[in-house]
Amino acid sequence: MLLMIGMILLLTIVMLRRMGGAGSPMAFGRSKAKLYAQEEIEQTFDDVAGVEEAVDELREVVDFLKTPDRYQRLGGRIPKGVLLVGPPGTGKTLLAKAVAGEASVPFFSLSGSDFVEMFVGVGAARVRDMFQQAEQRAPCIIFIDELDALGKTRGSGQIGGHDEREQTLNALLVEMDGFGSNVGVIVMAATNRPETLDPALLRPGRFDRHVLVDRPDIAGREDILKVHLQNIKVGEDVDVKHVAAITSGFVGADLANIVNEAALLAARNGKKAVGHAEFDEAVERTSAGLEKKQRIMQEDEKLRVAFHESGHALVAYSLPNTDPVHKVSIIPRGMAALGYTMQRPEQDRFLMTQGELESRIQVLLAGTIAEELVFEDISSGAQNDLERATEIARSMVMDFGMSRLGRVNFRESGRSPFLAGGGEMPRAQSHSEETAREIDEEVKRIIDEGLDRVRHILSTRRAALDACSKELMEQEVINSEELSRIIEESSPNPMIVPGTDTGVKRSSPIDGNSTDVAPGSAGG
Repeated sequence: MLLMIGMILLLTIVMLRRMGGAGSPMAFGRSKAKLYAQEEIEQTFDDVAGVEEAVDELREVVDFLKTPDRYQRLGGRIPKGVLLVGPPGTGKTLLAKAVAGEASVPFFSLSGSDFVEMFVGVGAARVRDMFQQAEQRAPCIIFIDELDALGKTRGSGQIGGHDEREQTLNALLVEMDGFGSNVGVIVMAATNRPETLDPALLRPGRFDRHVLVDRPDIAGREDILKVHLQNIKVGEDVDVKHVAAITSGFVGADLANIVNEAALLAARNGKKAVGHAEFDEAVERTSAGLEKKQRIMQEDEKLRVAFHESGHALVAYSLPNTDPVHKVSIIPRGMAALGYTMQRPEQDRFLMTQGELESRIQVLLAGTIAEELVFEDISSGAQNDLERATEIARSMVMDFGMSRLGRVNFRESGRSPFLAGGGEMPRAQSHSEETAREIDEEVKRIIDEGLDRVRHILSTRRAALDACSKELMEQEVINSEELSRIIEESSPNPMIVPGTDTGVKRSSPIDGNSTDVAPGSAGG
């Protein structure tokens, strides 16, 4: 009898242990946070570059974790939560790890979606379990990546107003508000959609401190490149400032990828060091995609693409205050681009004038007008050009007040400032059907005026268009120096440079500037 009772107890203990293992029903309420001990975290602020303002903000958090008594003695209260906001790839997760590495404290890392399960109440249970583990290892840091997956504004669900996600969010709000100033647990989170977060999550006492981790400027890009080049054998012909200058708008993840791509290219070519050519090719790969060497175009298609790209380049060269044309190519790249015209800004820009936006539209329209003038027909290659030009014109009318409708904003949706696609959130219509019709008319007027101006430029400089196309057919790639030589030799007016007056009068007195003609917009 005793033996039988002992066996039953033993079997019961084994079954309970198995049921409590990973993946079992009893383990659903356990947090999925991955714990990094302080000795496992190698990142410090020395590994972070290009976001000095964010680093300065977070040094205070590190100081609190190291010497909390200094703040508590004066009655100060350290922020309970730090929210890192910024575009994807700017280094928000790296910053959180660097804070833990500098402070030498444990680091809990998980994503907002890790709280979501098919069973009711699991998310809230995981939140409570995570904070219990953190209290046992305090001082420590909890890092929640993609907080918007968990912390969206309540009541925005499609089915009902109180779903499982809201219960999980409520549990997070309660846990964050329940911390005392002496616990030593700091919650850090990252998101690129701060406008979608619940206001209760952002109030003081929860995420008190909001730290912007923005795209780096040219000096920041240079610092980031230097960090990633520390373990790379770099040739003497590499100018880090030049690489930083031609990567405007790139984030830290993009720059890390460029360095890695350049190193792989050098290894593939059997070189002992990474040279200038590899970095240029890596930037081009990141911007335009891989070369499609096996894609063979028919001669008539190749000629059409050559005129299409020459139209982009010539108009970009002719309009005032435009970014320099870096390269023109009819070598297919990426998924759809049969050619591309690449412009590189000489300096970082944070504002766009009305004239600059109009010039950007005109550069985008130049490819299809060049086809129209030469072949008396247009092709489907201008689809992306027209889409982008129309979107810019619509933004001018609806967002920026740059139209005859006045300084009014008509946008019907909220856009994320950090997502390239806009991340639109539908809202109630803010204007009448009649106003919508007038908006469409204004958009068409801006496009039509741009088309007229481009026709004038290309018609009066047809010789330069033909010469540029001929050179592209022979060489396939033209750089900025070759483009300048061709245009100046072919045009009766040698002063075809940024700033030249084209002689076309427009309704708007402001002249403009074109920006980067991305791959796929020209002949793609």
